[in-house]
Amino acid sequence: MAEFHLETDRLIIRNWKDEDRDLFYHINSDETVMEFFPFRRDYEQSSQMMDRIRKGIKQDGFGFTALELKETGEVLGFCGLADATVEDETFEGLMEIGWRLAPQYWGKGYATESAKRLLHYGFEELELPEIVSFAVHNNYRSLSVMQRIGMTRDPSRDFDHPGVPDEYSHLKKHLTYFIENPNKKGA
Repeated sequence: MAEFHLETDRLIIRNWKDEDRDLFYHINSDETVMEFFPFRRDYEQSSQMMDRIRKGIKQDGFGFTALELKETGEVLGFCGLADATVEDETFEGLMEIGWRLAPQYWGKGYATESAKRLLHYGFEELELPEIVSFAVHNNYRSLSVMQRIGMTRDPSRDFDHPGVPDEYSHLKKHLTYFIENPNKKGA
Protein backbone atom coordinates (compact mmCIF):
# COMPACT_ATOMS: atom_id res chain seq x y z
CA MET A 1 0.00 0.00 0.00
CA ALA A 2 1.40 3.35 -1.04
CA GLU A 3 2.02 6.12 1.44
CA PHE A 4 0.76 9.53 0.50
CA HIS A 5 1.05 12.67 2.58
CA LEU A 6 0.12 16.30 1.99
CA GLU A 7 -0.67 18.97 4.53
CA THR A 8 -2.63 22.17 4.83
CA ASP A 9 -2.69 24.52 7.81
CA ARG A 10 -5.22 22.33 9.62
CA LEU A 11 -5.30 19.01 7.77
CA ILE A 12 -3.24 15.98 6.82
CA ILE A 13 -4.21 14.33 3.54
CA ARG A 14 -3.16 10.68 3.67
CA ASN A 15 -4.05 7.10 2.86
CA TRP A 16 -6.63 5.27 4.98
CA LYS A 17 -5.73 3.32 8.13
CA ASP A 18 -7.58 0.42 9.73
CA GLU A 19 -8.70 2.66 12.58
CA ASP A 20 -10.57 4.88 10.07
CA ARG A 21 -13.19 2.20 9.30
CA ASP A 22 -15.88 3.47 11.65
CA LEU A 23 -15.72 6.99 10.23
CA PHE A 24 -15.69 5.63 6.67
CA TYR A 25 -18.80 3.62 7.46
CA HIS A 26 -20.43 6.65 9.05
CA ILE A 27 -20.00 8.86 5.99
CA ASN A 28 -21.23 6.12 3.64
CA SER A 29 -24.33 5.25 5.65
CA ASP A 30 -25.43 8.62 7.05
CA GLU A 31 -28.70 9.87 5.52
CA THR A 32 -27.54 13.51 5.49
CA VAL A 33 -24.14 12.81 3.94
CA MET A 34 -25.63 10.44 1.35
CA GLU A 35 -28.65 12.60 0.53
CA PHE A 36 -27.60 12.86 -3.12
CA PHE A 37 -26.67 9.20 -3.60
CA PRO A 38 -29.18 6.43 -4.38
CA PHE A 39 -27.83 3.97 -1.81
CA ARG A 40 -26.29 3.63 1.64
CA ARG A 41 -23.63 1.09 2.57
CA ASP A 42 -23.72 -1.25 5.53
CA TYR A 43 -20.54 -1.79 7.57
CA GLU A 44 -19.27 -4.71 5.46
CA GLN A 45 -19.91 -2.94 2.14
CA SER A 46 -18.28 0.21 3.46
CA SER A 47 -15.27 -1.72 4.72
CA GLN A 48 -14.83 -3.43 1.35
CA MET A 49 -15.06 -0.07 -0.41
CA MET A 50 -12.47 1.42 1.94
CA ASP A 51 -10.12 -1.50 1.22
CA ARG A 52 -10.51 -0.96 -2.55
CA ILE A 53 -9.88 2.77 -2.25
CA ARG A 54 -6.97 2.22 0.13
CA LYS A 55 -5.27 -0.27 -2.20
CA GLY A 56 -5.93 1.97 -5.19
CA ILE A 57 -4.24 5.05 -3.75
CA LYS A 58 -0.96 5.47 -5.53
CA GLN A 59 2.17 7.08 -4.21
CA ASP A 60 1.36 10.03 -6.47
CA GLY A 61 -1.84 10.54 -4.48
CA PHE A 62 -4.49 9.52 -6.97
CA GLY A 63 -7.50 8.28 -5.08
CA PHE A 64 -9.93 9.46 -2.45
CA THR A 65 -7.58 10.04 0.47
CA ALA A 66 -8.43 10.44 4.15
CA LEU A 67 -8.53 13.86 5.79
CA GLU A 68 -7.13 14.03 9.30
CA LEU A 69 -7.40 17.03 11.60
CA LYS A 70 -3.83 17.91 12.65
CA GLU A 71 -4.84 19.24 16.04
CA THR A 72 -6.70 16.14 17.24
CA GLY A 73 -5.88 13.29 14.84
CA GLU A 74 -9.60 12.86 14.07
CA VAL A 75 -10.50 11.63 10.60
CA LEU A 76 -13.11 13.89 9.00
CA GLY A 77 -13.84 12.15 5.71
CA PHE A 78 -12.09 12.26 2.37
CA CYS A 79 -11.01 14.44 -0.50
CA GLY A 80 -9.10 13.28 -3.52
CA LEU A 81 -8.14 13.26 -7.15
CA ALA A 82 -9.18 10.23 -9.18
CA ASP A 83 -9.93 9.17 -12.72
CA ALA A 84 -13.31 10.60 -13.65
CA THR A 85 -15.83 7.91 -12.78
CA VAL A 86 -18.38 8.69 -15.48
CA GLU A 87 -18.31 6.35 -18.44
CA ASP A 88 -18.68 8.99 -21.10
CA GLU A 89 -16.21 10.12 -23.75
CA THR A 90 -16.59 13.69 -22.45
CA PHE A 91 -14.71 12.67 -19.30
CA GLU A 92 -12.27 10.20 -20.82
CA GLY A 93 -8.76 10.74 -19.51
CA LEU A 94 -9.82 13.46 -17.07
CA MET A 95 -9.20 13.65 -13.35
CA GLU A 96 -11.99 14.54 -10.99
CA ILE A 97 -11.81 16.02 -7.55
CA GLY A 98 -14.33 14.94 -4.95
CA TRP A 99 -14.96 15.02 -1.21
CA ARG A 100 -17.21 13.62 1.49
CA LEU A 101 -17.11 14.65 5.15
CA ALA A 102 -19.04 13.66 8.25
CA PRO A 103 -21.71 16.29 9.01
CA GLN A 104 -20.12 17.40 12.28
CA TYR A 105 -17.24 18.79 10.19
CA TRP A 106 -19.37 20.69 7.68
CA GLY A 107 -19.26 24.47 7.56
CA LYS A 108 -15.69 24.73 8.81
CA GLY A 109 -13.95 25.06 5.43
CA TYR A 110 -12.25 21.65 5.51
CA ALA A 111 -13.53 20.51 2.09
CA THR A 112 -12.45 23.79 0.51
CA GLU A 113 -9.06 23.77 2.24
CA SER A 114 -8.22 20.20 1.25
CA ALA A 115 -9.56 20.61 -2.30
CA LYS A 116 -7.46 23.74 -2.87
CA ARG A 117 -4.37 21.87 -1.68
CA LEU A 118 -5.12 18.94 -3.98
CA LEU A 119 -5.73 21.24 -6.95
CA HIS A 120 -2.37 22.88 -6.32
CA TYR A 121 -0.74 19.46 -6.08
CA GLY A 122 -2.50 18.25 -9.23
CA PHE A 123 -1.40 21.26 -11.25
CA GLU A 124 2.07 21.93 -9.80
CA GLU A 125 3.36 18.42 -9.11
CA LEU A 126 1.38 16.23 -11.50
CA GLU A 127 1.00 18.85 -14.23
CA LEU A 128 -2.59 17.88 -14.95
CA PRO A 129 -4.09 20.05 -17.71
CA GLU A 130 -7.58 20.18 -16.20
CA ILE A 131 -9.56 18.86 -13.24
CA VAL A 132 -13.34 18.38 -13.22
CA SER A 133 -15.97 17.86 -10.57
CA PHE A 134 -19.66 17.08 -10.78
CA ALA A 135 -22.59 16.76 -8.44
CA VAL A 136 -26.36 16.34 -8.46
CA HIS A 137 -27.93 19.54 -9.79
CA ASN A 138 -29.33 20.62 -6.41
CA ASN A 139 -26.44 19.55 -4.18
CA TYR A 140 -25.71 23.16 -3.32
CA ARG A 141 -23.15 22.32 -0.64
CA SER A 142 -20.85 20.55 -3.11
CA LEU A 143 -21.54 23.02 -5.91
CA SER A 144 -20.56 25.85 -3.54
CA VAL A 145 -17.25 24.15 -2.74
CA MET A 146 -16.58 23.87 -6.48
CA GLN A 147 -17.13 27.60 -6.86
CA ARG A 148 -15.01 28.46 -3.80
CA ILE A 149 -12.04 26.51 -5.16
CA GLY A 150 -12.19 28.44 -8.43
CA MET A 151 -14.03 25.99 -10.66
CA THR A 152 -16.37 27.17 -13.40
CA ARG A 153 -19.53 25.46 -14.54
CA ASP A 154 -19.53 23.98 -18.04
CA PRO A 155 -23.19 23.39 -19.00
CA SER A 156 -22.06 21.60 -22.18
CA ARG A 157 -20.74 18.79 -19.97
CA ASP A 158 -23.79 18.47 -17.69
CA PHE A 159 -25.20 14.94 -17.89
CA ASP A 160 -27.62 12.39 -16.55
CA HIS A 161 -25.48 10.06 -14.48
CA PRO A 162 -25.61 6.55 -16.01
CA GLY A 163 -24.86 4.95 -12.62
CA VAL A 164 -28.02 6.31 -11.01
CA PRO A 165 -30.96 3.89 -11.30
CA ASP A 166 -34.08 5.18 -13.03
CA GLU A 167 -36.14 4.94 -9.83
CA TYR A 168 -33.95 7.76 -8.46
CA SER A 169 -34.55 10.07 -11.43
CA HIS A 170 -34.33 13.13 -9.14
CA LEU A 171 -30.63 12.27 -8.63
CA LYS A 172 -29.69 11.72 -12.28
CA LYS A 173 -29.03 15.29 -13.47
CA HIS A 174 -25.43 16.28 -12.69
CA LEU A 175 -23.76 19.64 -13.18
CA THR A 176 -20.13 19.73 -14.26
CA TYR A 177 -17.48 22.19 -13.12
CA PHE A 178 -13.88 22.43 -14.27
CA ILE A 179 -10.64 24.27 -13.68
CA GLU A 180 -7.70 24.40 -16.07
CA ASN A 181 -4.09 24.33 -15.01
CA PRO A 182 -3.10 28.00 -14.65
CA ASN A 183 0.47 27.07 -15.61
CA LYS A 184 -0.36 25.42 -18.92
CA LYS A 185 1.29 26.78 -22.02
CA GLY A 186 -0.61 29.58 -23.71
CA ALA A 187 -2.41 30.57 -20.53
